[in-house]
Amino acid sequence: MENREESPADEQAPTLPERGLLHIWHPAGFNEQLCPERVLLSRSVLQVALGEHHGLLLAQGGQVYSFGELLWRDLSIPVSAPVLEGSLLGRTVVRVAAGGFHCGALSEQGSVYMWGENTAGQCGLTERGTVTNITVPEPSPVSVVDSEVVPPAVVRVVDLACGREHSLALSAQNELWAWGSGCQLGLVTSTFPVWRPQKVEHLAGRHVIQVACGAYHSLAVVRSLPPQDYNTQNPPKKRERGQSPHCSLTEKEELLTADEAHYCPLGVELTEVMKNETSPRRRGHRQRLRPGGVSAGSSPGSGASSCSYSEDGKPATKQKSSSRLGLDEHTEPVTQTDGSPKAHTLSGWRSNKNSAFTNELELQNLLEKLSGQTLEAHHTTWTGDTDSLSSHTSDDSYVSSTPSTDMLTSSYKEDSAIRRQTNNNSAPSGPYSSSPVCLEEVRLCLEKEKQALQGQKSSSLTNIHQKGKAAASRRRSLPGTPTHASFSSLLVSLEVFMSWFQRGSVSQLQPLCIKSLTGEEVIKVAAGSHHSLALTAQCQVYSWGSNMCGQLGHVNSPVTVPQQAKLSDGLRVWNLSAGQSHSLLLADGDCVQPVLLYCGQQQESAQSERGQLSQRSPRRSESFTVRPTLLPFCIEMGYISSVCSGGQTCTVLTDHNVMGFISAIHELASRERQFYCWLSSIRKVLLTPVRNRESVCPALGEQCTHLFFSLCESFVHLSTLIGRHATSLSYFLHDVQGGDVTSLPLLTHTEFFLDTYKKYCSALGDFQVMGGFQSLHKLSLECLGSQWTQLAQLCVSDQPVSGDVDLVSLLYWPLQQLHQYSRVLLKLASCYDVLTVEYQSLHQGFSQFESLSSSLLRRKKEAETTFIFWKTHSGKTTEVLRLPRRRVVCESSNRSLTLQNAGRFSNHWFILFNDALVHTQGTIPSQNFFSTHHIYPLTCLWVKPVTEDSSSGLYAIKVTCPEESFTLVASTPQEKNKWLRSLNQAVDQVLGGGGQGSSPGVTAMSRKASYTFTGDERFRDAQYTGSWLAGRVHGRGTMKWPDGRIYTGNFKNGLEDGYGECMIPNKVLHRPDTYQGQWREGKIHGFGKYKYANGEVYEGCFCDGQRHGYGMLSSGKLARTSSSVFIGHWVQDRKTGYGVYDDITRGEKYMGLWQDDQRHGSSVVVTQYGVYYEGTFRENKMSGPGLLVSEDDTVFHGEFSDDWTVNGKGVLTLPNGDCLDGLFSGEWNAGLKVVGTYTKPGVCETDSKDTNRPHRLGQYVMPAAQRWTCVFDECWSRLGCEAAGRGDRTTAWENIAVTITTARRQSPDLSRSHTKVLESLEFIPQYGEPVTTANYDSIRRYLTKACETPHHPLGWLVETLVTAYRMTYVGVGSNRRLIRQAVQEVLAYLTHFYSIVRFLFPGLPEDGGVIPEPPSSPTRSRHNSNRAEYDSVVVVVSCSSLLLPLLLPRLYPPLFTLYCLQEEQEEAQYWDRILRLNKQPDQSLLSFLGVQEKFWPLWMSILGEKKQIVSSSKDACFVSSVETLQQISTTFTPSDKLVVIQKTFEELTQEVKPMLDGNFLWCMDDLFPLFLYVVLRARIRNLGAEVSLIEDLMDPNLQHGEMGLMFTTLKACFIQIQQESTA
Repeated sequence: MENREESPADEQAPTLPERGLLHIWHPAGFNEQLCPERVLLSRSVLQVALGEHHGLLLAQGGQVYSFGELLWRDLSIPVSAPVLEGSLLGRTVVRVAAGGFHCGALSEQGSVYMWGENTAGQCGLTERGTVTNITVPEPSPVSVVDSEVVPPAVVRVVDLACGREHSLALSAQNELWAWGSGCQLGLVTSTFPVWRPQKVEHLAGRHVIQVACGAYHSLAVVRSLPPQDYNTQNPPKKRERGQSPHCSLTEKEELLTADEAHYCPLGVELTEVMKNETSPRRRGHRQRLRPGGVSAGSSPGSGASSCSYSEDGKPATKQKSSSRLGLDEHTEPVTQTDGSPKAHTLSGWRSNKNSAFTNELELQNLLEKLSGQTLEAHHTTWTGDTDSLSSHTSDDSYVSSTPSTDMLTSSYKEDSAIRRQTNNNSAPSGPYSSSPVCLEEVRLCLEKEKQALQGQKSSSLTNIHQKGKAAASRRRSLPGTPTHASFSSLLVSLEVFMSWFQRGSVSQLQPLCIKSLTGEEVIKVAAGSHHSLALTAQCQVYSWGSNMCGQLGHVNSPVTVPQQAKLSDGLRVWNLSAGQSHSLLLADGDCVQPVLLYCGQQQESAQSERGQLSQRSPRRSESFTVRPTLLPFCIEMGYISSVCSGGQTCTVLTDHNVMGFISAIHELASRERQFYCWLSSIRKVLLTPVRNRESVCPALGEQCTHLFFSLCESFVHLSTLIGRHATSLSYFLHDVQGGDVTSLPLLTHTEFFLDTYKKYCSALGDFQVMGGFQSLHKLSLECLGSQWTQLAQLCVSDQPVSGDVDLVSLLYWPLQQLHQYSRVLLKLASCYDVLTVEYQSLHQGFSQFESLSSSLLRRKKEAETTFIFWKTHSGKTTEVLRLPRRRVVCESSNRSLTLQNAGRFSNHWFILFNDALVHTQGTIPSQNFFSTHHIYPLTCLWVKPVTEDSSSGLYAIKVTCPEESFTLVASTPQEKNKWLRSLNQAVDQVLGGGGQGSSPGVTAMSRKASYTFTGDERFRDAQYTGSWLAGRVHGRGTMKWPDGRIYTGNFKNGLEDGYGECMIPNKVLHRPDTYQGQWREGKIHGFGKYKYANGEVYEGCFCDGQRHGYGMLSSGKLARTSSSVFIGHWVQDRKTGYGVYDDITRGEKYMGLWQDDQRHGSSVVVTQYGVYYEGTFRENKMSGPGLLVSEDDTVFHGEFSDDWTVNGKGVLTLPNGDCLDGLFSGEWNAGLKVVGTYTKPGVCETDSKDTNRPHRLGQYVMPAAQRWTCVFDECWSRLGCEAAGRGDRTTAWENIAVTITTARRQSPDLSRSHTKVLESLEFIPQYGEPVTTANYDSIRRYLTKACETPHHPLGWLVETLVTAYRMTYVGVGSNRRLIRQAVQEVLAYLTHFYSIVRFLFPGLPEDGGVIPEPPSSPTRSRHNSNRAEYDSVVVVVSCSSLLLPLLLPRLYPPLFTLYCLQEEQEEAQYWDRILRLNKQPDQSLLSFLGVQEKFWPLWMSILGEKKQIVSSSKDACFVSSVETLQQISTTFTPSDKLVVIQKTFEELTQEVKPMLDGNFLWCMDDLFPLFLYVVLRARIRNLGAEVSLIEDLMDPNLQHGEMGLMFTTLKACFIQIQQESTA
């Protein structure tokens, strides 16, 4: 049912729209006056689409209106009252398309709706789901589904085009979909109609930008493939033709490798006689639908018809076909096999009786010769076709950023077979009817073509590089684009592909590339019924196809390849459309308002006005133009934004110039298009020929040649930018109603514009300064020749030179465009209120472009001044100062400035450039001669005025440089101010400032710059890059010496100071030394890491470049397999003091004192074989008394003279207690000579000696409190203290804060948790307040965080102590006899550590002190006066309770290992008893241990279910207590282990309580057996080590309390288990 709404013309609108005004006219109508009709609508029209006899209007709000002959509804709607398509309401339509006799609409969501004639499937499957629908009266959705993906996905469509019998859709992935009938679909199929949209496989993977449909042909603009194979003998010419201003494009044409399986049809549709133009099915249907008995295949009225009429008005029997193809390769005959009338091929020509060729081979050869000609103008004489078409073309290009790289081609045999099948299936109602070809016309046509193409080169048009690849393997989903092409993707290298179908002739199944348009920067295509148009970025129009009515814009008829339309000078086309037999062009003229150009069929009355431009068809009664002519009425329409043609109708959309907004936009676009055309002409006429000339380098010189190439490159970049901008503005004008002014590229890509113009101006100025234009002028005269006149015509100078060209002014002219930008932006801003966003954006853009325009004009003047300066002071001595980027600011040749205290007869000449101050001595400016000169870079120049001394009368300026300072004296105060201002502005500008200050002042004292030292003794020839302060290196920077040394880090007052990294090459080992750490006053000082070339690595403290203090040295070729490691104290690069030396090669570890790199003093040595020695060393040898214990507990106590060599008195005690006392001599491992007494003690004496033996160890060991003092001294130093406890506490906290902040800034790769810890540590706590129970926890939390990061001094202390401890007691140091030393060392750590903590928090009490309660208020004191004092909790602070939790977890592995080794024998006995006793069931074991039966559990709970314990039950009693006690192995500190023991007793009590009275109290007789059972069932490994660790490190305050009693019980259980008899 028809949904017809009231037309917008009937609505009562208060005002008419100001934009989107519709004008329509019929240029070829005999009964009409050539006067556009203004259609008054209440809504703005966004788009017009015209079919053969109908049209669509897309109005504001997404509403669609139809008018004309709506055959599918049997309606005829005038354009003044179009009917609303009600079924599309609410769809928000964004595009409409009109075919020959059907329509299409595209919604904002990318859905397609079709309606109209559907005889050829051009409307696709309707909602009824049947193929019998010959008409679709209402818009119905057409699903575009990609079935090749899993699951199938709906494709979003962004553009739509319709032909006579087919439709095309462009997806958001820039892929093409087609449906309908005919080979113009580009589908490889043998079945027509195609009811469902199918993907065009030949273009799958390619980046399709725009599509257009003719009657039986299709056009697609596709992004070019990347260059593949090239074969050209003249690269420069090919490069010029192939380049696009968008980017670096294909510089050479592709080499097409064709074989016999590929072909490209001739593309020339020869004259033939066709009795019936349309199929009976389609013709009959249209006659049935058409009211009044007129066939829908013809245009109404004789003037609009494209076929000849006889006197009785019937169609003549002789009809002509036309060419709309841009192809020129030869075609091979297609053999007809079934005898039915089909498309004519060469075989049909040969069978013609009237053939003018007696030899068929002659015709074939002539066709082959024709196919080998170039892509220039092809001329063929033929007449028109009766078909007509909608010429809807997309006004917008859809561009993506990723071009595809593949294209599928099919073989000739496959195409032939498909074509034959196509002809069989394309006309279900009956075959096409045709007549023989008139070969006389063929011969004339071919002879004319042969004469026109003599001497031309051949060019292939079919892109057949890749063959046989599966389409699915190269398809890509490319991102969709908005309606308007994006600015950054315009002017890409494009190719135009074409598919067509011609009844009665050869049909082409696959899209073929029109190679002659590749590289021409095609931005839009349009398709008429039988001709095609292409618009380039240079505003040129190329046309091909039928030219019967002059619609191609030139006299050639017909044209098989694109030829440029003949336009009048000064006209620049920027929009176009094509109808049935005419073309309509929208161009820029002499004024801002665009003009209309028309070519093609026109009224009879218009012939007299333009007789010289019109011709009369010899076989028709109408006339036509042969070149585009101006339509005079276009000026009255207003500002035209878009044009549309279809059938015999033309429409335009115009806008009213409200407040000058529209005229400003058109002015901007027009000037930009004109500017781009000018740039392209300069490039083509001047730059490209000169650059490609072989003699360019000898003529310009090497340096100027590079500058000229750089100038050409920047010119190309500028041309690219302008081309993109011009094209973007053209698209903006198409949709100026919906366009946002803030989306103009001048506003969205301002920085890109500014940078491009800056680079171009810099390249131009550099070339001018070096005198390149003089040589370029001579070279241009030689190179251009006759084109010099053409170049002179491009000059836009106000003062043209007769017969000559000023290249400087010519190439500087593009800078004038910046002023035009600012002027137009200001004009646009005046159309808005000052408070709007649009005004702010436009005004900001105006300011930026105007500022840049002024700046570049100043640069131009500076370049001219510099060139004159060099020209005036030319000479060999001054050439050394001449650089491309260097500009003259001022100079003192008039003696306005001189050096203070200069000699009477000395000459000084100062020249200030934009990058340096040059001081020349012995100068004779008039002769341009000087003996010496000094160059002072402005980046490292500090200038300040000297206070004027009235008595001396000196006007001085002090100049400071990195290596010297001097004073300049001006002749007058004015000269002083002038030079001071110039110097400061030049320095400011070279440092990146604006340099706009006019008043003399002092430039930034702190800056970053690069400098190469020449005179400094320490930094001679070194190059520095980094921060400066008042002429001295200061801050962070990098210094590089010629010998390869590199320092990167902080400087202070010209010396390395702070953190830095240095690399010093070692020429002998060919590997560098590297250092990372602290420096002071140019020397390594502080903590750092030094990697030596020989493989040694030292990490520790330095002082004045020497190792001093704590440090660790790893020796060996490779760090991982170092032969030795030393960690300890250093003094002046030598080992002195306590240290640990691990000799990995010998398997020995030395722990003791050192002096001058030698072992000297008390020490301990352990070996990998378990030998333990403690004694004294002298001069690196064991000397004096010592104690040696072997692995089997053999002990020697006596005199040593050398390493492991005994010499003197001693006592040798054997493991069984036997003693040998006397004189010993010899090496321990080789055998001893003994002269003495052997004693075998009694039984009682043996037991006493065994008991006292462990106490004899440690008598020669250095006290633990004296070890590692260097580590604690370094920590005190980091706090800012001279010695332990000697320093300012506030300074210490400030140093901590500075260290933490510096670590955060210099370590950007810190984890998030680490960063949070550092942030919390930056705040200094309230360290001065008295410590109470309230703030004691905050101190503990602070210490915990501080020890988590090595950046905190306390954290560094903990990390270093852990490293030293592990280095001592890991590996060879894991000797059970070291346990006492290890424990004492931990206790010493705690004592020293606590002294540092007490220094930071002076409120903490001494070790073992009590923390008082916080003072309470008087009110609280009154309320609590009666409470007992025992209710308060007393907090005792000790070093172990506060610091052991921080330190012991890190020391636990090596310490616990030593405990395990010490208790190894006892542990073996304990574990044996554990295994034996745990074999018994619970009740049996309880009975064995003497547990009273009242404590025996009777029930156990398993998964919440209560079960009785029987005699065979095992591990069922006191499960909770057992599991709690097992947790003792998961804790580290004694306090935590005691808590576990306490919880075990609590769990045990809770499990026993249900079986006893509530007032039950434990006694040891009851508790001990029960706890012994728990210990047995817990099966704790190394329980002896756990007990010993707790006993040694337990807080003394807990020894006699409840926890101490519980621990004693556990220890008693361990001893009892060892002694338990299992017999």
